[in-house]
Amino acid sequence: MQFRNSAHRWGAVSQLLHWLVMLLIVWLAWLGLTMVDMPPTPAKINAYALHKSLGLTLLALVVVRLAWRLFAGAPAPVAGTPTWQARVASVTHGALYALLLLIPLSGWAFNSASGYPLQWFRTFNVPAIAARGDGLAALSLQVHQSAFWLLIALVVAHAGAAFYHHLFQGDDTLRRMLPTFRRPVASATSLPEK
Repeated sequence: MQFRNSAHRWGAVSQLLHWLVMLLIVWLAWLGLTMVDMPPTPAKINAYALHKSLGLTLLALVVVRLAWRLFAGAPAPVAGTPTWQARVASVTHGALYALLLLIPLSGWAFNSASGYPLQWFRTFNVPAIAARGDGLAALSLQVHQSAFWLLIALVVAHAGAAFYHHLFQGDDTLRRMLPTFRRPVASATSLPEK
């Protein structure tokens, strides 16, 4: 198992961070879309608290992922990929990273500007990153929601491109972000007799 990225595929650390971020996005999206319609009960308060904690976790993972990418590099585009596709992929990846930073930061700013307390999984208090103010709260919420829908559109495009490459181009674009399992090599004694 290779931990660092190579010229041809993503390493185990990059793969783990990629799929953890993806799972967090799905969980945060589901929670964020359902919690707003919950009746005002302690369950709704707990859902908001969980959403905030998961958002802070996502922010930390994205920072770690960016740091790892700077350290470990990135594989070259798959051989035969047209230059325009490589450029579109690069711009899309940059936009995904920007949104994955913007969404939790705007949520944190909204929470701060609204004057709500913020804790990470009820273990410690997280300081405010903005002064209290209705205008900033409204702007932060609008940015948070708009950036979320833009992220969803880019994630769908990103996943669609990976599946297009896998199903129609037959290249390794998708496979190099998946773990590899080596098949055991058949020994001479286990070969069938002729």
